[in-house]
Amino acid sequence: MTQPRKSHLFYQSRLRRPVLDQARGVYMWDLDGKRYLDGSSGAMVCNIGHSNERVLEAMRRQMEKSTFGYRLHFETEPAERLAEKTASLAPEGMDKVFFVSGGSEAVESAIKLARQNAIAIGEAQRWKVISRQPSYHGSTLGALALTGYAPLSSAFDPMMRPMPKIPAPRAYLDGLDPNDEATGRHYADMLEERILAEGPETVLAFIVEPVGGASTGALVPPAGYMKRIREICSKYGVLLIHDEVMSGGGRTGKFFAAEHWDSAPDILVISKGFAAGYVPLGAMVATNEIVENVLNDGGFLHGYTYAGNPLACAAGLAVLNEIEREGLMENATIVGHELKAGLQGLMDRYDIIGDVRGVGLFLAFELVSDRETMKPLPRELNAYNALVDIAYDKGLIIYSRRTRGGYDGDHFLVCPPMITNSTHVAEILETLDAALGEFVQTHHNQLQNAQ
Repeated sequence: MTQPRKSHLFYQSRLRRPVLDQARGVYMWDLDGKRYLDGSSGAMVCNIGHSNERVLEAMRRQMEKSTFGYRLHFETEPAERLAEKTASLAPEGMDKVFFVSGGSEAVESAIKLARQNAIAIGEAQRWKVISRQPSYHGSTLGALALTGYAPLSSAFDPMMRPMPKIPAPRAYLDGLDPNDEATGRHYADMLEERILAEGPETVLAFIVEPVGGASTGALVPPAGYMKRIREICSKYGVLLIHDEVMSGGGRTGKFFAAEHWDSAPDILVISKGFAAGYVPLGAMVATNEIVENVLNDGGFLHGYTYAGNPLACAAGLAVLNEIEREGLMENATIVGHELKAGLQGLMDRYDIIGDVRGVGLFLAFELVSDRETMKPLPRELNAYNALVDIAYDKGLIIYSRRTRGGYDGDHFLVCPPMITNSTHVAEILETLDAALGEFVQTHHNQLQNAQ
């Protein structure tokens, strides 16, 4: 193996990985020629796979014309076309689009737009944004204040204004039937209780991932949940924000995951799969009413240098066209069923898999000590890193986080690109089987003692 070179980069830790040489389709190769199947689409980003030639060609064409045009100086055709396309994909009435470079920027934009709307309509006392515990909405301070994931936020608590939280609807941990609408109402009514406790006149918005991302691992809401939270928000004049940064872009089988429940927000945010990793790009989409309120009150006090970058927007438009041209949302549904069934088959073989969940190609499984009680694995096993490393050594990339607020529990997102086929599914499952087998064998005694 090529020895790690000296690096001037730093990120979260001292972890070093091989140097990437090239990527095509669902595969990536390091400089030694070792091949990896991208079983998590990076960080649930590369929805259409790597190095799509039609997207690259669209980027080349735009680069020949312009790579930057500042929004205060020019309007650009790629930005206008992508905004029109995005609005056409959003729920009816959500026809105003604000471009950003990533998910955290999109969330910051959404809460600032919501706040300025409240001021514009004479409700300046509204400032509280309710979110869920656990949750993850971004790494900037505004987004982090909404995040319910203490390992990432606690160090910065003195720098932020605490925001109220309600429990995420983790029916599988609470022993409730996710297919029973009473379960959905049970969790959704916690939102109403919290609004009343905070004082409805002070609550600005509720932000929710329609399908849970990294903090809850492809958590699908229980029946009736999405409808009920919409009703509650409307009842109290609270804006509903859908965080579709990870779930948007088609991998659930719908372009926006909330479409599965015919649920429409007041503001939504998207990134990651929106440009599928070809460029940094995201968007906030809002109703015309909200935007007009803010613009009539002096304008939106917010902006980013690269908002509406023509090269990024050309790439994003090409990605959306590719999703439609190749029927990738339909493929995500079909192949997702196959992959989920395979993960459930692994659950039948390995007692430590306590839950398999998700929709389309947005899937996850969770490891436990006891499937009946859902007791997590011992923290010291560090399973969420260990299994990822074993799979990586075997040529499969998956993504993990800790389920129980960030300190305990281990879940693994298996979210390959939407171009995945049955052959790729078989390879994913075979490698996961081998990785799980090695993990169980290596930690046999500790797993036995933990039961």
